[in-house]
Amino acid sequence: MYYWHWLRNIVRRPYTTGYPTNRDGVVVSMGNPDGIKEFSDEGLRGMSRRAVALRQVDSGSCNGCESELSLLSSPDYDLTRYGFSVAPSPKHADILVVTGVVTERMAPVVKAVYEQMTEPKRVVAIGVCAISGGVFREAPGVIGSLEGIVPVTIQIDGCPPTPGDILRGLLWAVDGKDPEAVQGVMA
Repeated sequence: MYYWHWLRNIVRRPYTTGYPTNRDGVVVSMGNPDGIKEFSDEGLRGMSRRAVALRQVDSGSCNGCESELSLLSSPDYDLTRYGFSVAPSPKHADILVVTGVVTERMAPVVKAVYEQMTEPKRVVAIGVCAISGGVFREAPGVIGSLEGIVPVTIQIDGCPPTPGDILRGLLWAVDGKDPEAVQGVMA
């Protein structure tokens, strides 16, 4: 009996969904209307979306953004479908993803990871804590914004942002334009 089930699963294609078209209304209401703020588009020509490696640095978060980021590897979002992979070393990474509150002790670590990356490189700040310090911005030892430490390419607002918003921001960081604004990109 079990072998028929196994054979049926081989013959069928896996069930995956397309790019999420509806954003979470709660996340949109927490920040600016677009949810993502674009900073700079210099050097976007040197990066291809076909093979982009991510290096994630948790600078001291509640793991809310990390849990949403880990959902990108699920069949619903399938991060590898868009050419993204996770790099074990910053020397192999193209995009630095930073989550959590940036403290005085973590600022040199984030800067060292950024400096080890090769050009062209991008920085994506995920969550309110990485963008402005969130509720911890007045706490002792908290720098707050990631922007003063390394040049930020894209900020993805939310506490935590949805996996769809994170994927949209990563695609925006690579392409230099909003994937929702381009018709037929995510069919």
